[in-house]
Amino acid sequence: NLSLLTLIDSDYSYLTNKLARHYGITYPKGTQVDQQPRRLKLPDGAHRGGVLGMAAVLATTSMPTRTSPVLRGKGVLDALLGTPPPPPPPNVPELKDEHGAASPKTMRERLSKHRENPLCASCHSKIDPLGFALENYDVLGRWRTEDAGQPLDTTGELPDGPKFESVDGLKQGLLSRKRFFIRNLPAKMMGYALGRGLTLEDQCAVADIVAKLEKDNFPAQMLI
Repeated sequence: NLSLLTLIDSDYSYLTNKLARHYGITYPKGTQVDQQPRRLKLPDGAHRGGVLGMAAVLATTSMPTRTSPVLRGKGVLDALLGTPPPPPPPNVPELKDEHGAASPKTMRERLSKHRENPLCASCHSKIDPLGFALENYDVLGRWRTEDAGQPLDTTGELPDGPKFESVDGLKQGLLSRKRFFIRNLPAKMMGYALGRGLTLEDQCAVADIVAKLEKDNFPAQMLI
């Protein structure tokens, strides 16, 4: 019955020995880490608390061979904040994987093309900065500090203006705007439970749930 805000950030995770190695986390001798998932406290600097640090989430918001700040940024807007961007205009070419002798470019440099077109920039200026904060995670969710041989620039900006740096700054920005998350999560859960989109009448039930959650630090059992 912990706070639902632990979905954004937490000091623990559920790990197996393989997942701990994947995350680059080493525990002191004697700590029970085996093939069964166990709740373990995360060491300082692990960058794994909450759903944004989960390899499964990071891998499914990537392309097959590279990261995708666009998919990851869209996921933050839609799944966490409940403010999905509009669909892209027709006939927009995909970002091609680079092959050749030219100097490799970071993903941030390659996505700058999106913002050269005013039609694209109107949405990508809100999507991409959120995804850039997650660029320390590679296509499989492993931690890294470089892209294309260059130090990563993980500075970003929230849609309403405040700037941040790295996934930790993004989490703090989301927590400071928890009202969006807490209004979105019950609606997502109710739609999942009912197996359909929500009607106008359903929004009254969502509003009632949110009001109860806000009175008691957003307990998970109350939402269920």
